[in-house]
Amino acid sequence: MKLVRPLLFALGAGLAAPGASVANAGFTNSIGQRFAEVPAGEFNMGSTAGDRDETPVRRVRISRSFHLSTTEVTTAQYEQCDPAHRSLRGKLGFSTRDDEPAVFVSWHDAVAFCEWLSAREGRHYRLPTEAEWEYAARAGTATEFNTGDDFPEAQQNHQVSDWWPSPNPLRKAGEPSAGGPAHVAPLLVGRFPANAWGLHDMHGNVEEWCADWHGPYQADETLDPVGAPAGDFRVTRGGSHSTETRYLRSANRSGTLPADRSWLIGFRVLAGPKLESAAATLASVPPSATEASSEPPTDVADGPDPARPYFSGPIRFVRLAPGEKGPWFPHNHDASVTETPNGDLLAIWYTCRLEQGRELHYVSSRFRCGATEWEPASASFWSPPDRNAHAGAIWWDGARTLYHFNGLSVAGTWGNLALTMRTSTDNGTTWSPATFVNPEHGARNQPTGSVLRLRDGTLVVCTDAVPSGNGGTAIWLSRDDGESWFDPGAGQPAPRFAAGESGAWIAGIHASVVELTDGRLLALGRGDAINGQMPRSVSSDGGKTWTYSPSGLPRVSQGQQLALIRLREGPLLLASFSPGMPLKDRQGRERTGRGLFVALSYDEGETWPVRRLVTDEGEPRELDGGAWTGKFTLGPFQAEPKGYLAACQQRNGVINLLTSALHYRFNLAWIERRTMPPG
Repeated sequence: MKLVRPLLFALGAGLAAPGASVANAGFTNSIGQRFAEVPAGEFNMGSTAGDRDETPVRRVRISRSFHLSTTEVTTAQYEQCDPAHRSLRGKLGFSTRDDEPAVFVSWHDAVAFCEWLSAREGRHYRLPTEAEWEYAARAGTATEFNTGDDFPEAQQNHQVSDWWPSPNPLRKAGEPSAGGPAHVAPLLVGRFPANAWGLHDMHGNVEEWCADWHGPYQADETLDPVGAPAGDFRVTRGGSHSTETRYLRSANRSGTLPADRSWLIGFRVLAGPKLESAAATLASVPPSATEASSEPPTDVADGPDPARPYFSGPIRFVRLAPGEKGPWFPHNHDASVTETPNGDLLAIWYTCRLEQGRELHYVSSRFRCGATEWEPASASFWSPPDRNAHAGAIWWDGARTLYHFNGLSVAGTWGNLALTMRTSTDNGTTWSPATFVNPEHGARNQPTGSVLRLRDGTLVVCTDAVPSGNGGTAIWLSRDDGESWFDPGAGQPAPRFAAGESGAWIAGIHASVVELTDGRLLALGRGDAINGQMPRSVSSDGGKTWTYSPSGLPRVSQGQQLALIRLREGPLLLASFSPGMPLKDRQGRERTGRGLFVALSYDEGETWPVRRLVTDEGEPRELDGGAWTGKFTLGPFQAEPKGYLAACQQRNGVINLLTSALHYRFNLAWIERRTMPPG
């Protein structure tokens, strides 16, 4: 689809037709970088045919000409500024040659290179703004690419969504298990024809850092715009190898944390006027739409009579109108929930078209203290532009601080995540800039939703050790309140999950962990069954090694995720799924219950004598469980058959259990009332 009609550009004192070559007053600097002159002019920035963040399309004027390097900064050029970068030659198969673009460089690295080059040359160099970048990339064109509405196959370079360096768990028979260097042509700069203004590789090769923070376009910012004043993500442009072609369009906007380093991102430099505002330091992240009251009510700890059974729900917490361009999409899944200091509940979950898609991001909703329903979802929680944000966990430390942990993909898929952290001290209204728990993209960085603090103060975050349905769960530990982190099982070979065996990580993916009264850690996970049962993992050395045994509980399968927490009253609570469990109604008759259940352990997870189906015991009726659950029948002996579970207990004793779309509330007394009504 063509975006706009051809444009006319002011070039000096005259006009030139779109796409026309111009007299180029270029130069070559002292390190061998060639620069082309980009004339002043106007263009239509954005696209109505692309993603939501590419609108509104507005007429932008670039008031002064500038010079832009004709290729991305090469490995050899960058290493003159940062010789230590040479140690990354060949990492994951990239940066092997002098004339490849420098990758594994952060936004800060790119800015430092510009400052070094400016001091060396006596001329001001900087990153281009994204307006300058798009203007230069188009070179007078108004089509999807500067080559037209289609990108030539001859210039494409492995333009697919790539799982490298992890194997692809979704591959079909006969497909390779992973992408990566074996499938990627050399990333040599300048291989393909330049655009009309002499610039190579503006589509593909590697993404390029821009000066701007990512934020929504403002329709009235039309003269040399410099982007948002603050944010979490710096803009990247142009797309890269190992990326679907649609992300290579002139108007497409991507971005990531400024400290991120990957094999998909490099940069080129601009010689021209200073833009102080474009390089401003982030002072704060814009507020979330879920603004919260600052203080809890005086009765925040008052709840249902703990001696009497209490049950409420289910009600929907996923309240949104899915849209094809976002900010909400049809598939909403993988919630995490916590109480906040002011007594609210805050839930987060991801929304997407496809779970491996680059559009996947996190939204939130708030259940205010004393409310009877969840607020409509807010899209502003955490949205890395064109980066899969798989998956998230939110947790309150019991004092002032909320923690948010999230995976950050190098592009699409959950196979090459890095692990990030943010904090909030105002009940989730605003959040600190995200930092890395682990900046290395790969496995062991996908949060499972289980976060806790041990009695010695250590923070524990659980993450999947593999991207597939079996293979275990890792943990990350911090002994300084999140300032630094380590993975006690890193570098160890994959364990053999069998009864009596020991290994370096937890049996089963999507695991939850609790601390036992004797200081050991207990974990339960999905898959990797032992004797056909849910695997049980116990560590007596702080997570360095785990010993495996059958749990006596039904195994968890695809489309299901358990939740395990310790209740304020002392017992351990498990929420999971059963294909069939014996129950007795109030007449003493044996019945079979199926689906979502909760269980209690009074002996630190050795046995689970109390098991209760999670249902309101009403007349059978059809409900929509969302995500992979879909429509199901809720009745006295039928509960949700699938779902990803998240649980927390409030100060008032109420236990909150979230599935993929629904919210159940109950107390310990309700669980311990084990009989069911007549069926």
